[in-house]
Amino acid sequence: MENTMVHLKVNGLDVEVPAGSTILQAAKAVNIDIPSLCYLKDINCIGACRICVVEVKNRRGLVAACVYPVEEGMEVLTNTPAVRKSRKTTLELLLSTHNKKCLSCERSENCELQRLCRDYGVEEDRFVNEGQRYEIDETSAYIVRDNNKCINCKRCVAACKNLQSIACIGEIRRGFNTHIGCAFDGDLADAPCVGCGQCIVACPVGALTEKDSTQKVWDAIADPDKEVIFFTAPSVRATLGEAFGNPVGTNVQGKMVAGIRRLGDVKVFNMDVTADLTIMEEANELLDRIQNGGTLPMFTSCCPGWVKFCEHYYPEFLPHLSSCKSPQQMFGAVLKSYYAQKNNIDPHKLFVVSVIPCTSKKFEVTREEQRTSDFDDVDVALTTRELARMIKRAGLDFNALPDEEFDNPFEIASGAGAIFGATGGVMEAALRTAAFKLDGSTKALEFTEVRGTKGIKEATYTVGGATVKVAVASGLANARAIIEDIKAGKADYQFVEIMACPGGCINGGGQPYQPDTVRNNVDLKALRAKALYDLDSSMDLRKSHESPVMDMLYNEFFEAPNSHVAHKYLHTPYVKRGH
Repeated sequence: MENTMVHLKVNGLDVEVPAGSTILQAAKAVNIDIPSLCYLKDINCIGACRICVVEVKNRRGLVAACVYPVEEGMEVLTNTPAVRKSRKTTLELLLSTHNKKCLSCERSENCELQRLCRDYGVEEDRFVNEGQRYEIDETSAYIVRDNNKCINCKRCVAACKNLQSIACIGEIRRGFNTHIGCAFDGDLADAPCVGCGQCIVACPVGALTEKDSTQKVWDAIADPDKEVIFFTAPSVRATLGEAFGNPVGTNVQGKMVAGIRRLGDVKVFNMDVTADLTIMEEANELLDRIQNGGTLPMFTSCCPGWVKFCEHYYPEFLPHLSSCKSPQQMFGAVLKSYYAQKNNIDPHKLFVVSVIPCTSKKFEVTREEQRTSDFDDVDVALTTRELARMIKRAGLDFNALPDEEFDNPFEIASGAGAIFGATGGVMEAALRTAAFKLDGSTKALEFTEVRGTKGIKEATYTVGGATVKVAVASGLANARAIIEDIKAGKADYQFVEIMACPGGCINGGGQPYQPDTVRNNVDLKALRAKALYDLDSSMDLRKSHESPVMDMLYNEFFEAPNSHVAHKYLHTPYVKRGH
């Protein structure tokens, strides 16, 4: 049965939309943007901010366009004097409790509240703040919460609950004293938060930010006793350009390398190398479990947000996690063992910086069980946003930089390593190598069934006479659904890839801010992922086990995948955590 269509007018323009649509959706159908602060498509639709109010003829008062359903013959006006006055007054009321230190705010010039206040010509001090002030919560390793900047739009609450099924933050108290926090106003560090950072990218203002580590890096670069090494995660090349005005999905790998190199006397390596190394270890671990009766299904372990989620909420599934460290942690271990020994460097003098799309990686670098010696293998994890700030602070014209290559000896990686940044990429990369191990196939296999941004994907493959049933989930609500099906005996997989962030790392909590006008209308996940798949398809080297760098690492140091030496440096245990 076809959808019933509703006919209405928006600002005098004829509109036809399916029944059940909202005024906001109807306006968008004729390219009329209605502003909002609380609405996020498919995440938060509660009509709380009252910025999206419009007039409907023959209705008393204003209505919230994001939740008000269309009706046959309705006439909507989105830009009347009453609408503009209401929006302006609402913004001025929001500013009355908002910490207006815009010059020092990370979101300055990229703040949705700031933009609307400018558009509506608000008077920032019209209403005097007589409310309470909140202590800034800096207790966690990854997120800073400043409720003095919060506008109670609840987008962060919806992201935590609806996308991630965690709900470790919510509204506390009532009326004028309402604010967002953890249970009993506890510290974020004591909550069962997994650090995914989806709350940060959902926040329209500067109330939630990553814990900034850039000064530590500047200090290390200036220290003559430190040798500073950067390495960049696969997805960063597909997103960093957005911070400099490039279209979504632009691959800026060459300029990224050039920008980092100009921050000081540093080396720049390619984390795709240890994505390949992860596949070498993980694919062999999977085959060993399948062939020798190991614990199945095996779950990927490269996403620290997912690992922490499992530790908090499903500790009984920890034996199912691959024991492989993430590519970030593997690279740190490689640098402070193999690389340091080969180049006669005291590993204590190496200052290792990862550039990642993820806030949970900031927690991962502090995990003591990941250490292979008396020091952290990775000293600092910078988000894509933090790297962009460093490049800007260095006075570099990013878009005018030449394209440059990564430094030796960690510049060459496979296309399998590159697609790690998209949901399904780890699965596909592992299957390419597992297929070779099982039947010696040298074909450039593309496991397209596990591609795409759908939250849960399933596929069954037959390679080398073995049948492997796999599943891919991104977003922790989807991960929870898969785990519950496994617990209930409804699903039987051998291999499961899970990424905490919807769409995978390309939509990580540390990626460049995009306003709701983009998030509601552009498929960020698909465009960013396309850049990685395009890179993979353009490469001759597309399987991890074919990389000459893998031959170098195993021949000169790690001996063989899953060897005793490999386990010492590249594998890790996990920790049961309460919730």
